[in-house]
Amino acid sequence: MNLEFLRKLQIPQQIKNRYPLTEQLQKIKEQRDCDIKDIFMGRSDKLLLIIGPCSADNREAVLDYVGRLRNLQDEVKDKFYIIPRVYTNKPRTTGAGYKGMLHQPDPNENPDMLKGILAIRDLHMSALRDYGFTCADEMLYPDNYRYLSDLLAYVAVGARSVENQQHRLTASGIDVPVGMKNPTSGDLHIMMNAITAAQHGHTFIYRGWEVKSKGNPLAHAILRGYIDYAGKSASNYHYEDLVKLHSLYAETNLANPSVVVDTNHANSGKQYLEQVRIAKDVIYSCNHNRDIKNMVKGLMIESYIEDGAQKVSEHTYGKSITDPCLGWEKTHNLILKLADTIE
Repeated sequence: MNLEFLRKLQIPQQIKNRYPLTEQLQKIKEQRDCDIKDIFMGRSDKLLLIIGPCSADNREAVLDYVGRLRNLQDEVKDKFYIIPRVYTNKPRTTGAGYKGMLHQPDPNENPDMLKGILAIRDLHMSALRDYGFTCADEMLYPDNYRYLSDLLAYVAVGARSVENQQHRLTASGIDVPVGMKNPTSGDLHIMMNAITAAQHGHTFIYRGWEVKSKGNPLAHAILRGYIDYAGKSASNYHYEDLVKLHSLYAETNLANPSVVVDTNHANSGKQYLEQVRIAKDVIYSCNHNRDIKNMVKGLMIESYIEDGAQKVSEHTYGKSITDPCLGWEKTHNLILKLADTIE
C-alpha cells in the first residue's frame, strides 16, 4: 500500500475513559434521547430544528452560537425541539479543502487527527455540559462514530455516503435517529433502500469485530435536493415532493415513516437566504395536509452568527468557512415566525 503510517491512535473506549460523561450528563442525554424518540414515534407533535453551522470550525464561536440556541429554545419550547448542528467532518466533492475539525482543529494549521479527535469530543461535551444540548453530527466515517456515540442526539448520513454499505450497516446498530439523505442524483428509491437496510438487523465487520445489529427503527429520510442531468440544483421540498415521499413510505413496512427537510444544499441551490422561504413553505405544507404533518419531523437549517461565508484565510468571528449560512438575526426572526405559523 502506498501509505505512510504516522502513529497508532487511541481506540474510542480509551478516549471515552479519558474524557468520561458524568452521571448527571448521562441523565440529560437519556432524557433528550427519549424526547427525540417521542417526536419520531408520533407521541409528540413538536418539530425538530437541526440547526447550526455548515461545519464546526471554531470552538469559541460554535459554543457562542449554541448558547444563543439555548435561549431560543426557551422562546419556542412549545413548538420546536432544538438539536444543534455540530458537524465536525466535512465531505469534499473533490477531496480538496477544509475537511472539518476532526482533521484540523485549527483550520490554519496542518491536519492532526489525535488533536482533532480530542477537539470534537471536547466540543460536543461542552455543548452538553454548559448548555444541556446533545447535538447532531454527520457520520462521514463510520469507524469513527464510537468516539462520540455516548454524546450524539442525531446522526446524518450524507448524499455521497447513503449508497455505501458500511454506512447503512453501521446505522442499523445506532440507537439514536439516523437521517438518510437522498443521493446527489435525487433518486428517492436509493434513499428508501438505505432506510430499509438501516431499519433491519445485520451481521458484519466493524472495527475488526464481527458484530450483530438489531436494526434502527428511527432511521428516516432527509430531503436535500439534487443535481439534475444538466448539472443544476433541483429542489425536492415542495408539497408535491412530500406527497410523493409519503406514497413511497406507504408502499413499505418501514417503522415510523419520517422526513427531515434540509432547507439548504441543492434545495436552496446554496443560496442561503432562500432557507427562510423554504422553511416557511414546508410549514405551509404541514398545515394543509395531515399526512404530511405527521411525516415531517423537522427542518435542517444551516445557520451561524454572521451571514454568508468566508475564506479560511479570513477571520470574521462566527462566519462559515465552508457553505454560506444564515446569520443569527435572520435565524432568530425566522424561528419565531415559524413558531407562530405552526398549527
